[in-house]
Amino acid sequence: MRNFDDGSAGDADYGTIGAGYAQIRQPDPRIAARILTALGNARTVLNVGAGAGSYEPVDRHVYPVEPSASMRAQRPRQLAPAINATADALPFDDNSFDASMASVTVHQWPDVRKGLAEMRRVTRGPVVILTFDPVVPEPWWLPEYVPVLFEVEARRMPQLSTIADALGGARIDIVPIPVDSIDGFGQAFFGRPERVLDPAVRRAMSAWSFVPTEVIEEFEQRLSKDLESGEWDRQYGHFRTMTEFDGGLRLVVSEGTPEE
Repeated sequence: MRNFDDGSAGDADYGTIGAGYAQIRQPDPRIAARILTALGNARTVLNVGAGAGSYEPVDRHVYPVEPSASMRAQRPRQLAPAINATADALPFDDNSFDASMASVTVHQWPDVRKGLAEMRRVTRGPVVILTFDPVVPEPWWLPEYVPVLFEVEARRMPQLSTIADALGGARIDIVPIPVDSIDGFGQAFFGRPERVLDPAVRRAMSAWSFVPTEVIEEFEQRLSKDLESGEWDRQYGHFRTMTEFDGGLRLVVSEGTPEE
């Protein structure tokens, strides 16, 4: 883990890459609906690694935790201010919350098992983790263009079995990614390759911050050339017509024992 001036507790410098994050990473309502369903009827919800507030339910009492000052500053005014704390040392008593959630953040935690154990400790009911499978489940074009990006992701993303085990058991649900997702994570652009050429879009994907500049420049040149010549569409144009795609997005749900 690297230490950053803005308090980022993970391996990515959100003081630098976090600028504009909230504009690119809007919560997609179809993904949000799955998270809400998994949270059940919980009235109090802890959101760990809350960032700018994506996927926080607006009809519950949410307690966000976020160590990055840059991300805390981007939270909309209508959301609760985030507590400056980290997953592995949550400042709450046992069984404080009806449910807890973490949205595409566990790969940032320096000790994922400890962080998940902390979430389970402070939560009576379901613990809901939105994350990515470190193994790409379906072949697609971006890993062909910049394989190092997915090598980085595979090293950072914890195994799904590790997450489930740390929570004392959990189910793992596939979350299909809509072709028109308004949440701008990398896999969301499987049918919109032009968007990945935008540096602002890439900044909202932390894995790109670990890719060497020369590799990024080569990627931009190759993809731009293939889009202009029509080569991309000849090889991968069918992705534009797909309504959804399994890009490895997963919902890990540990139900807990809310009756205790």
